[in-house]
Amino acid sequence: MTEKINSFPQVLTIAGTDSGGGAGIMADLKTFQMQKVFGTAVVVAVTAQNTLGVQDSFLMPLELIDAQFTSLAADFKIRACKTGMLGDAAHVHQVALNLKKYDFGPITIDPVMVAKGGAPLLSKDAVKTVKEELLPLADLVTPNLPEAEVLTGIKASSEKQYPALAHALQEMGVKNVLIKGGHAENELVRDYTLLADGTDFWISSPRTHTKRTHGTGDTLAATITAQLAHGQTLSAAIKLGKQYVAKAIAETIQVGHGHGPLNHWVKIN
Repeated sequence: MTEKINSFPQVLTIAGTDSGGGAGIMADLKTFQMQKVFGTAVVVAVTAQNTLGVQDSFLMPLELIDAQFTSLAADFKIRACKTGMLGDAAHVHQVALNLKKYDFGPITIDPVMVAKGGAPLLSKDAVKTVKEELLPLADLVTPNLPEAEVLTGIKASSEKQYPALAHALQEMGVKNVLIKGGHAENELVRDYTLLADGTDFWISSPRTHTKRTHGTGDTLAATITAQLAHGQTLSAAIKLGKQYVAKAIAETIQVGHGHGPLNHWVKIN
């Protein structure tokens, strides 16, 4: 029997670590494991954090980021990738250069700007670099409402403006857009997706009233990335991601004293 080299689905997260285990690369790898794909990582930043907040952070040397990309490209067959915390303009630029250099499949950009506890994870000067260099590379961008407002300059007072936010992001070069509605106050959490072909759809889930939502955005983008690596369509991957995250929030686990993590052990199949 001939061995099929690199036949197992492999994915990549490009982000920062979370010493508390609930978000960032740690959440991504847990999600990848549950979605039955092999996870790899490019570490852009290391943080000292827990469920109470981010106490410190350190951005990796740019040459080490390049070295990680080179190592992965030399050995693995990455089918899909995602980004998370990228820190500052220089690191966003370096990640964009590497994503242009290597083909790691569909790119999902989670434009992480602020941690759940309020600590900034993207410098203000980096927003321009994200818009000009990173978004045009994205197959999908998954901002929450505040992130979408920062990127577009549009203040959304109601869900009716989600399509306007999505169209504005498409005009920046993104093919597909997912606006996450978790920051709205509605009892029904509604996410809006605008696809490259102009079709759109909403996905809703009941709001679970809990502080244990640390890593929600990371987990959603990681699930989508994993499902794309399995060969799912983007629409199906987004719907499975929403289903997984909603269940991971609803079936809570008790960890830490602050914004606790999701329950990554839940199953949707």
